[in-house]
Amino acid sequence: MADVKHFDREAVLEQVERLFWQRGAGATGIAEVVARTGLSRSSLYATFGGKDELYAEALRRYVEQRSRPAFDRLATDERGLPAIEDFFDRLIQARCTGEHARWGCMVSNAHIGAESGGPEIRRLLDSHQAQLRTAMRAALDVAGEKEQLRADLDLEASAEMLALLAYGVNLRSRAGAEASILRAAVAAVLTTLQP
Repeated sequence: MADVKHFDREAVLEQVERLFWQRGAGATGIAEVVARTGLSRSSLYATFGGKDELYAEALRRYVEQRSRPAFDRLATDERGLPAIEDFFDRLIQARCTGEHARWGCMVSNAHIGAESGGPEIRRLLDSHQAQLRTAMRAALDVAGEKEQLRADLDLEASAEMLALLAYGVNLRSRAGAEASILRAAVAAVLTTLQP
């Protein structure tokens, strides 16, 4: 008879996501995962595989439930530059205050951790970067149509720059940078885009 799983898989993944997000995969041992979730090692391994597979699944969940909604909101916002300003304002607010303050972004944290070397993680990180850049480009396209941008602006390079700025905000906030400093930096970058 097959082993019946007596736990909520999504609830466990949420706990694991939060643990890896806050501490990083490299600093989190499987014993901590067992303690946080209350599951046995055998249940974790039978359900998710090893630590690497568990981390990949938690990262995928983070991207789908936290990153993608923000990217979709930005890509469909018809305000142009104000949409980009709002994206960064929300990002800084989330990174510097509230429950997840100073945790940074799980994806940005993965970029600098040893866990970024595996092919599945690399694919998730590259996909995240492409989605962020695409959302920035969509907002820049609207800004261009509204004549909010310099005429000579390279939109593709600017979308990449803004994506990199978002990663920078995530990393600096984790290191303790003040929200006011991050907002000033974002404002300075956005000024360079305008006529």
